[in-house]
Amino acid sequence: MASRVIKESTKLTGLAVSKNPHLSLTILYEKLLKSLNKMPDSAVYKQQTKQLVENRFNLVKTVQDPVELEKKIDCGQIEEVIKQAEYELVLSRKMLEWKPWEPLIAKPPKDQWKWPMA
Repeated sequence: MASRVIKESTKLTGLAVSKNPHLSLTILYEKLLKSLNKMPDSAVYKQQTKQLVENRFNLVKTVQDPVELEKKIDCGQIEEVIKQAEYELVLSRKMLEWKPWEPLIAKPPKDQWKWPMA
């Protein structure tokens, strides 16, 4: 698949045009799925994120035109989607470290989750 730059600028400060968005997203989504697969199936974060990543990864595999891919994903410019995937990969690795699916070590204080505080 030959890649070509189709725009000169993203017009977003600090965000350069991606020369090969399909390759970037493929690498990121593969790493994300690998990270998510280390989590238990019962983890809500895994369930929601995996569904989103798989849907987007399927689009990356099937839609060859970057402009069309941008429209199908519908989350900003393709460079923004790449940045989102990078951030999500960092978060998924942090989630593996934090293990939020495990039970609390101690019982929370009464009314800890009550809002608004009276």
